[in-house]
Amino acid sequence: KKLCRLLKYMAFRDYKSKILKGIEEDDTEEKLVNLNNANKRQKLAQDFLNSIDQTGELLALMEDDEIDEVKQERMERAEKQTRSMDSAQYAEFCESRQLSFSKKASKFRDWLDCSSMEIKPNAVAMEILAYLAYETVAQLVDLALLVKQDMAPKTCDPFAHAVSAAYIHNRNTSELLVQTPFLKSNPDSPENTPPATPNPPSAGTPHQSKGQPGALGNGSLGLDMGKTKQRKRKKSAAAGGIESNDAIQPGHIREAIRRYSHKIGPLSPFTV
Repeated sequence: KKLCRLLKYMAFRDYKSKILKGIEEDDTEEKLVNLNNANKRQKLAQDFLNSIDQTGELLALMEDDEIDEVKQERMERAEKQTRSMDSAQYAEFCESRQLSFSKKASKFRDWLDCSSMEIKPNAVAMEILAYLAYETVAQLVDLALLVKQDMAPKTCDPFAHAVSAAYIHNRNTSELLVQTPFLKSNPDSPENTPPATPNPPSAGTPHQSKGQPGALGNGSLGLDMGKTKQRKRKKSAAAGGIESNDAIQPGHIREAIRRYSHKIGPLSPFTV
């Protein structure tokens, strides 16, 4: 499946380069040259698979049009994660999904230590390595999310995975419509309660002079500003704690790697 996914990615890169170049020349020879250059990735993959394939099984993957079940499940999990996001979270989520190793090719090349290699990888080889690294990270993240889900307490609805996003949106909208007239008709709500009448100062209380800092002076304003800053710090700390709890932890990654390398089968306890 990973090889089939790589072949589809290389075909997509060829189509993208073909569109960017814009094959609209009048000369027929230039058209043929551009067509051959546009499919260079697929031709390189076909030549390499032809050199190592003895049964024709690998070459058949280039014409495989079946749905990738792994990628389909990955997209479904991503869609379920976006159901409870607001517009800002969804924008950040979409921006994060666009990250790849090909955009940081220089850093990825330094991480591979290409300078110490005898045979330097060309641009196509770097595209393949970047895509394989991206798929490896995607597998680790998917399995880490499943590990995190297994470790979380099961307090949610067991049928939540079968609920569509449209149903959740319609249910939330109907609940808001039901709660709105209740708040307006409830006399005890803060919206309809008039503000309390301030008590006039007693005659025995002396008025403070303008020069002295009173309860309504700069000292009170400074205390109020200090309390406001403390509240903001508490809110930001609470938000940071929530985000850290929702994020994948290193323990989830280690458990995912352990499960990924664990041998599965009836004879797995007896294998080395």
